Amino acid sequence: MIETHKRLRFHRLIDQARPPQRADRAAAGTLPTRAFRYCDAVTSAAGYGWWVFAPMDLQLIWDGHDIFWYFDGAPDWMALSPSAQFPDFSRAFDDAAPSALRGCAPPFLTALPEPGVVQIWTGLMAQTAPGWSLLVRPPANIALPGGYSLYEGIVETDYWFGPLFTNLRLTRTHQPVHLRADFPLLQVQPLPREAYAEETLSATELVPDMNSMSTKDWDAYHATIVVPTEDVDRAFGSYAIAARKRRQGKCPMGAMPANKADLAVAI
Repeated sequence: MIETHKRLRFHRLIDQARPPQRADRAAAGTLPTRAFRYCDAVTSAAGYGWWVFAPMDLQLIWDGHDIFWYFDGAPDWMALSPSAQFPDFSRAFDDAAPSALRGCAPPFLTALPEPGVVQIWTGLMAQTAPGWSLLVRPPANIALPGGYSLYEGIVETDYWFGPLFTNLRLTRTHQPVHLRADFPLLQVQPLPREAYAEETLSATELVPDMNSMSTKDWDAYHATIVVPTEDVDRAFGSYAIAARKRRQGKCPMGAMPANKADLAVAI
């Protein structure tokens, strides 16, 4: 079991796999400068979690019925029917695993029954502390290279200890889709199970119209939107500054001013 002072532990089984990397608030340098400087909402989402990579450069192609794959050094394109091991991994797994687990190496690629859908293993496994899960999703605020989309999933990795994989849906046919080992394939984000529990998601209410808004609601809107715009000397990015101070414990709850420029960047 993972130590109580830790939240997440990665296990690398494929030696060639790039280690997970803390996600970058600049989205690997792809965010516009104005967004990076002033939009804390975007940068916080981009930097939340870890990037996980494909364990090798590979290409996939879907002809509308069958899926084929290729990597540098392979003799030719190979049919994925239905699964394939990472090169030389089965032997390495059997050499390292207890005798009862020999022959149980997880597949690298698996063609799923749904048309054009491939399950790809990252070469990693993950464990989280009790009560914590992992959201497995596409990299936040980074445009995918094209030709595929990723499904999202929440895995309760505090008790399920298995391959960290994703399901990838190919979106074009008869053209190779390239997955690079140096480009983030996934972003994994720790979630307390309480965050997506039914009790949490059910604890919601709707104010049906503006006539139902309270005086406190209107006062909060006034403080957030109107007051900052009346300050002709205001600095850009006041929301971002206040949000950073809150994370550092230097700003009281609720003291998060914004202005029209901030809203324009955030939206």
